[in-house]
Amino acid sequence: GMMLLLIGQGLQRRSHAAWMLALGVCLLLPPLALLRGSHISVSLSAALAAVALWAARREFYRQGALLDEAWSWRWLSNLGLVLVATFWLLFFVYSHVEYSNDLWWQFATSANAPRALRAALILCVGVIVFGMARLLRGGRRPMPASDAQMLQTLAPILATSTDTQACLALTGDKAFLLDEQSSGFVMMQRYGGSLISMGDPVGPPEVARALIWRFREEADHMGLRPVFYQVGEKYWQTYLDMGLTLVKLGEEAIVPLEGFTLEGRDRADLRQAWNRGKRGGLSFRMLQPEQVNEVLPRLAEVSDQWLEEKSGEEKGFSLGSFDADYLRRFPVAVAEAEGQIVAFANVWRAPAGGELSVDLMRHSTEAPKGTMDFLFIELFLWGQANGYTRFSLGMAPLSGLAEHRLAGRWNRFASLVARHGERFYGFSGLRRFKSKFAPTWRPRYLVAPGGMHLPAALLDVTRLISADPGRQE
Repeated sequence: GMMLLLIGQGLQRRSHAAWMLALGVCLLLPPLALLRGSHISVSLSAALAAVALWAARREFYRQGALLDEAWSWRWLSNLGLVLVATFWLLFFVYSHVEYSNDLWWQFATSANAPRALRAALILCVGVIVFGMARLLRGGRRPMPASDAQMLQTLAPILATSTDTQACLALTGDKAFLLDEQSSGFVMMQRYGGSLISMGDPVGPPEVARALIWRFREEADHMGLRPVFYQVGEKYWQTYLDMGLTLVKLGEEAIVPLEGFTLEGRDRADLRQAWNRGKRGGLSFRMLQPEQVNEVLPRLAEVSDQWLEEKSGEEKGFSLGSFDADYLRRFPVAVAEAEGQIVAFANVWRAPAGGELSVDLMRHSTEAPKGTMDFLFIELFLWGQANGYTRFSLGMAPLSGLAEHRLAGRWNRFASLVARHGERFYGFSGLRRFKSKFAPTWRPRYLVAPGGMHLPAALLDVTRLISADPGRQE
């Protein structure tokens, strides 16, 4: 009975493994039923079920073992209620039978109480074995990350990208879904019950729209919920056509570089910060990728000091981590004091879109106050001099949300988190820091199935980002 409940859950999810088990059970039941006492009705029902399963075999296409299924708490609680009701019914029906050890060894067609006792024991053992198997197996294994050959395939696509977020393809912790012509890709990873895409697909618009549907099909084939993290507004219609829900994560700060200047009254604070850095002995240098290897030991020292000061750990997926191979792929902007590097940031470039951005931004404990302001201003000036038109400062989480009492539940909840979680993260402080550069703001969204799938998707994304990028689960 417990096995049939598990198989039934798998069939509901269109699992191929559950279909094979169900077909095997239906084929075994007729001869066993006949051997027990010519139960023609049971044999006929099982045979008809086997025929129906075979006819519908194409509908059970999702690969993976039953242990890989994401069992919901609702389903597990229902299973628990069934087990409790079963035990209660057994003890109620056979309450008149006096227990003795001999009951375990009585085998007869009319010995119902001993048979029920053995069935209860087998059921308990089955539940324990299934639970232990789930615990020991752990979560779904991550998808294999990219190799050098894949990164070579992605290089021409990255060269035509208009969004610096595409540079996350080079972090080494993602798998990729490419179109047939290798003109676009989705960078993704699996975690928990979700298949998570980092941002919108990279590539021409028509290719990106097709890849969104391909990604949706891939998630369906794997029995996972499709999740798109930090997407823009460009393909919102395609996401809505899938029946997915968009919730606002925050806003990305974009600094226009074409007219950027330190002159004027409204730029007085930036001008003072830049002059203060100059007077304090700070200087700026842009290291090209081939020069990064020479300063890696010092960059590692700065990074370690920064992590220790913040009491933090490396993140992944939506952020890069301090990895030598990763850093060698980009220019690195450094701020120096007395010839010593005191701050650095690796620079993302999207020349096709005229966009610059940074990923890792770290400073040492001896860096003068205002060093990061100085570094950003120098980056703006460098980008402007090299023909870039905008600079992305990244997203300010949970900013720009509607706070009206009639706003959606997500907006009210996120606003509550932003207000009361300030001492843990500093949501408003991060937005204030980015606002000093007078950026424009563009929204970023999470796209996932609605209902209870939405908080589960958020939890999976959070855990994936917080997972050690050097050690996949």
